Amino acid sequence: MDIIVSFAEGFINLFQTGADVFIDWMSSIVPLVLMLLIAMNTFIQLIGEERINFLAQKSTKNVFLRYMVLPFLGAFMLANPMVHSLGRFMPEKYKPSYFASAAQFAHTSNGIFPHINPAELFIFLGIASGITQLGLPMTDLAVRYLLVGLVLNFIGGWVTDFTTSYVEKQQGVKLSKEVKLDN
Repeated sequence: MDIIVSFAEGFINLFQTGADVFIDWMSSIVPLVLMLLIAMNTFIQLIGEERINFLAQKSTKNVFLRYMVLPFLGAFMLANPMVHSLGRFMPEKYKPSYFASAAQFAHTSNGIFPHINPAELFIFLGIASGITQLGLPMTDLAVRYLLVGLVLNFIGGWVTDFTTSYVEKQQGVKLSKEVKLDN
């Protein structure tokens, strides 16, 4: 009987933990993401969607802008997970690669810009604790992490371009290189 009771308590605790996480998100990350989404859409409306589309189309033609500059600016200004919303302005062909680059950048920029992905700051701080125990400055590590991240995130986006092209050929599909937004 004790086993059944323990199982039932564990089962209920699983859902209680899920509910606690949900309530925590509702008072922290969900309002933040909602406000960032409203700000981004307001910004787009003020500038004009046509201008944003034009800028996005021009930016996607340059691989460095597409996988270095746009993810950096998006992560810095919108933070994680809102950086991914800029993928809306990417042609279908480049969305997987942009996502790969932006997702990686949310991690490699944490040392110098902790606001980008504060939920995972513990990863950088874990590495940094070893550096500080050696008597080395943490800022140097953060800058190097950012610079190496920029290069590797670019490479990740670019390699994903090749992977996407391979899958296109394999599946017999052709993804558009033009930005198409549904209003």
